[in-house]
Formats: sequence, C-alpha cells, structure tokens
Amino acid sequence: MAQGDVEIDMIEFVNAKINIGLQVVNRRENGYHDLQTVFYPVGRYAGTPKNPEAFSDILECVPGEGKVIFSGRKIDCDPEKNLVTKAVSLYRERTGYSEEITVRLEKHLPDGAGMGGGSADGAFTLRMLDRAAGNNPDDPDRKRMLAAMALELGADCPFFIYNSPMYGEGVGEILTPMPEFLKGMWLAAVKPDVYVSTKEAFANITPRPGNIDLRLLPELPIEEWQGVVKNDFEESIFPAHPLLREIKERLIERGALYASMSGSGSSIYGIFGEAGNAREALNEFRGETTIEQSYLLEL
Repeated sequence: MAQGDVEIDMIEFVNAKINIGLQVVNRRENGYHDLQTVFYPVGRYAGTPKNPEAFSDILECVPGEGKVIFSGRKIDCDPEKNLVTKAVSLYRERTGYSEEITVRLEKHLPDGAGMGGGSADGAFTLRMLDRAAGNNPDDPDRKRMLAAMALELGADCPFFIYNSPMYGEGVGEILTPMPEFLKGMWLAAVKPDVYVSTKEAFANITPRPGNIDLRLLPELPIEEWQGVVKNDFEESIFPAHPLLREIKERLIERGALYASMSGSGSSIYGIFGEAGNAREALNEFRGETTIEQSYLLEL
C-alpha cells in the first residue's frame, strides 16, 4: 500500500551485534567512558539457512493512526521510553515527516544480552521511516544524517544505521569500517538467566589503555585471539556472576576458536569454523534450567 508515490507498507527484520574486544580506556568528567571495540552484526540472514533458528525482531510500518504497537517477547520498559517510540518522535521532529502511520514491533531478540537488540530496534526504525519518507537510507549522506540522529537514542544505535563491521571509539559513536573478516564462520550464543545492569558493569570497571589495536583483528589468526582480545567487563562481572565464566570456558572446551562476553553481558558467544561443531556445543546447554536461550547463526 502506498500514499502517493511513497511506499509506507514495509517490513524490516532487525538483527543484533556482538562486541569483539571491548576496551574501556578512559572515564570522562561527565561520567561517560571512552571505549575501543569492534561491532560485528549477527543474525542478518533471517529466513535463510544461514539463520537456521529464528533470531530477529520484526518491524512493520503501515498506514495507520500514528500508533506504536508492541507484541512478542515482553518488553520490561514503559512504551513511551522504548527506543522505537522515541525514534518515531525523533524522526518526525527532525525531518517534519507527518504521514499518519502505525509502527509495529514484534520482539524476539533477547533483552539484557549485550547484543544491542533495543538499540537495533531504534536505529532500524529510523531507517524504515526514512525509506517511508521517500529517501534512500543507504545513501552515504543519509546514513551520516541518520547516524547523528541515532546517537540521540543511544551510544550503540549509530552502528546499526551502517549494520556492517565497524571499529568503534568514543562512547561507541566514532565508527571506522572494517572488512567482514568472519564471513562464513558460525556463532554459538548462549543467554543465561543472569541480568547485568549497565550501572553495575561500569561501576566496577577500571579504565586503562587497551592492550591491542583491535583494528588489526583481520590480520590476526582467530586461534590467537583468546587471552589477547579481551572484554574488560569480564574482569569484574565474572566474579559476581560465575555462571558466565563457566559458559565461556565450556564453549572453549567444546571447540570455540574464540569465546567472549558481548558488551556488558550477559550473553556469551563462541565462534566456530563449522556449523556442526557450533551446533554440538549449543546442544549441551539446551534444556539446562539456568539457560534462557541459545542461538546458532552464520556470521
């Protein structure tokens, strides 16, 4: 269905991300922290053999009454504070877009996993509305505009405007493109019934210079990453939540070429060279009462 010549009946499948290395290098006077990390998108292949299991949120934009409707996984957030609602208001305010539309979000991505599901929802909403307004959100100039807008929603949001591997600095908003250096590998992600608040994560972190230039990861064999490519949050979060350390160690024991916590937690992922090995590793977690979800995804 279209209004005029502009398509406003569309669906977006929203993917997530992992952090490969997360170095907290400085604390600013305003309380924010400077980071160094590699953002890598995961779950971009919804509905294909590369995503053999359901792993995406579903966004839909249709002609309507200006509502935002939520379904699927329960969102522990006031609807007015949800990033989709905020993104709709922000886009209208910044661009003057005034078409009467309804945005629906069907939530499936895990919450509190350090995989950026909420940030992705907000950024994908901006992209979807830009397309509904008759623009091309993949145009470089539009991307820069949308990324600046996305930063007002949250530090992880600009990455999802680009949705390709990026080296992130600052609070995560200074982005440098990287190659898809993990293409063809498989991700086994495990989300336990552990919640780590952002406040808890940053309260116990000690900023220090990074021990490796993460921009060099494509040149470093993945077999050499473990113990060198670090998520600084593990140092304080693992003692408080030993289950997370256990999951990481089990993934390594079962053949992960590299394993880490994503973001400030609480998902743990392992990168495998073969889908079968990743699937076998995940099978050992499925059915355990302490595990909420697990996912197999091609990178």
